[in-house]
Amino acid sequence: MSNISGVVVTGVSGKMGQMLVKLIQSNEYLKLVGVTERKGHHWIGSDLGVLLGGSASEIIVSDSLLDLMPKTKVIIDFTSPMATVEHSELAAQARVAHIIGTTGMSSKELEKIKMASRHAPIVRAGNMSLGVNLLMELTQKISAALDDDFDIEIIESHHRAKVDAPSGTALMLGQAAALGRGIVLETESERGRDGITGERGKGKIGFSSIRGGDVVGEHDVVFAADGERIVLRHIASDRAIFARGALKAALWALGKPPGEYSMLNVLGLD
Repeated sequence: MSNISGVVVTGVSGKMGQMLVKLIQSNEYLKLVGVTERKGHHWIGSDLGVLLGGSASEIIVSDSLLDLMPKTKVIIDFTSPMATVEHSELAAQARVAHIIGTTGMSSKELEKIKMASRHAPIVRAGNMSLGVNLLMELTQKISAALDDDFDIEIIESHHRAKVDAPSGTALMLGQAAALGRGIVLETESERGRDGITGERGKGKIGFSSIRGGDVVGEHDVVFAADGERIVLRHIASDRAIFARGALKAALWALGKPPGEYSMLNVLGLD
């Protein structure tokens, strides 16, 4: 494969943005051609290399993704739901691949992403690690094999700065469990129990969220019946696993036809 000119990272000042930049710069198949931040951010107009503690890189942090579109073939996006929707519309207009790791999107925002995918390839995943996507497959298979005598609970833990709950990964796991059981997650889930809630609904999928410290991400899927439990667990100790997955998705998406894809597609598991 020859070198690919044209990767833009949005939200570059964030932890994921900075991790992506470092990995792209050491990747023989990808070339960083631009980075963005939200309007008014103090990084705007500064040289990225200097900001990251190195020498000048000639890549200036921009607040306009539109200005960078002629240079890029793929956008990697771990920002906010509103920003990601705007980015997807630009990617659709330019027929540029869009890799989305943003979580916490509403159904209306997801519908806009789906509309954009009619014109450009979009890979969207609440979690881009190989391990989590294998966990999704296992969750669906076990859920399909067990009846509703087994209660399903999804417990997720993240750092104190995470702003959405349940996590995107937890919702992916919940969806996998719902598919296995043949139910609709939106109507068959229980969240945020507090006070006198009554007994747990039979067949419901429960979610619990923990926030604290610098936890990168931990997810347990618990199948609990009278006398026995099955527990599936994934622990992420390094954000690099998400960045590596995003780069894998970027390489995979180049040249693909328009459509909304998942990491299962990228990994050949779907």
